Amino acid sequence: MSDKVKWYVVHTYSGYENKVAATIEKAVENRKLHDLIHEVNVPVEEVTEVTDSKRKTVERKVFPGYVLVKMVMTDESWHVVRNTRGVTGFVGPGSKPVPLTDQEVAALGVEKHEIILNYAVGDNVKIVDGPLESFIGLVEEIAPDKNRVRVTVSMFGRETPVELELDQVEPVMP
Repeated sequence: MSDKVKWYVVHTYSGYENKVAATIEKAVENRKLHDLIHEVNVPVEEVTEVTDSKRKTVERKVFPGYVLVKMVMTDESWHVVRNTRGVTGFVGPGSKPVPLTDQEVAALGVEKHEIILNYAVGDNVKIVDGPLESFIGLVEEIAPDKNRVRVTVSMFGRETPVELELDQVEPVMP
């Protein structure tokens, strides 16, 4: 089996995701398996529901019935996760778990990559990715918690505000 740390998807009974995640974390604690099982994640998103003209923000599971586990796949780690109450198996053909690719992990957003900002509000920046690539704009607002930056770009003689991800812009060197 592999000795690299990868993300795997574990199928659970629907509604048991948090219980399974907690049980796996407890097993890691009790058996001192921190070197094999690194992280357990139940992806959730915040959704605003409107019922009876009341707005309510609730957390909803992105993938009901699934738990993500970052682990080194060994016989022992497979056994601990597979025999957790509520787990029906790993995602993959037969009993062979298939790890998520780096692109899938990035798309799911389960791993946060720290972005070091070398620009501030009021700085000129160059857009390096997306449909406005190579445009120059002025930073109006930075929201690191949302991974967003608002840049005002001059298009067709008009100032247009554009929302971008933090890594889609870089400072213009004088």
